[in-house]
Amino acid sequence: MSLPGSHTSCQLKSILAVSNNEPAPHLHLLSSFESGWDGLNLIYELEPADEMPETDLDEHFIIIAQNDFRASFMFKGSWQHVDYASGDIAIIPATQTFPRTLVDREVPLIELFLEPAMLARAAFDSVDADRIELVPQLHLRDPLIQHMGLALKEELAAGGADSRLYAESMATALSVHLLRRYCSFKKEIKNYTGGLCKYQLRQVFNYIDEHLDRNLSLKNLSSAVQISPHYFASLFKQSTGVTPHQYVMKCRIEKAKQLLRRRELTLVEICHQVGFQIQSHFTRVFRQQVKTTPKAYRDAL
Repeated sequence: MSLPGSHTSCQLKSILAVSNNEPAPHLHLLSSFESGWDGLNLIYELEPADEMPETDLDEHFIIIAQNDFRASFMFKGSWQHVDYASGDIAIIPATQTFPRTLVDREVPLIELFLEPAMLARAAFDSVDADRIELVPQLHLRDPLIQHMGLALKEELAAGGADSRLYAESMATALSVHLLRRYCSFKKEIKNYTGGLCKYQLRQVFNYIDEHLDRNLSLKNLSSAVQISPHYFASLFKQSTGVTPHQYVMKCRIEKAKQLLRRRELTLVEICHQVGFQIQSHFTRVFRQQVKTTPKAYRDAL
């Protein structure tokens, strides 16, 4: 388990001590820490069968098992054994020390690192971050968190740095879910209704059109109308029927279809002009929306 403060890149790295003082290798299959995600990060790794020392956390730590294994936790001088099946989840708050832990076999894990301030942002800044207490959950089933983890993993694998807006939108949704289900702070989380007004939508649409070639973030879009990111994301979906990420992807593909008519532009140039950093991700999203590849679309014109 790659605890907060230990993550660097998708490389073999060593963070745990074993009996012969040699480090145990952790194979990071995916890591978002180089992709510019804001408030939430993900590591997908192969956790070795080994011991992990007691560690203080700076971020909320969510573990999603991808196979069966047993973890043994040291609490007050005695071991507590927990059997995890694929899809089982543990939530360790940033305020709690992660206990000394033994893992009985190599297992793939999705690990999410959520900044505590994200919970306050999701509450629309109505409370201080230090007043929100996330309650530890050593073993639970939560299909929504499981789905979010898998979706974030797939988006990171496909999009890399292009996944930033998707990750930010998912971070706000995850934060609201944690607030409602696993926090001791009982203040009701507001549900804003009515959507954005017409001039606000026009401002956002214009901002997106003018910055399609950039790596747009939820913070950028919400700043265009000067409201909080989660408040914005909720009202935007009420107004348009889609999330900000879905709308931006639609605009990018529509712009790409226009540019594909210009034969002097290469596919790589078009990819970058509509805000994709990775051509394979551009092709994947284009195929999802148009049911064909950019090259095939151009050839059929």
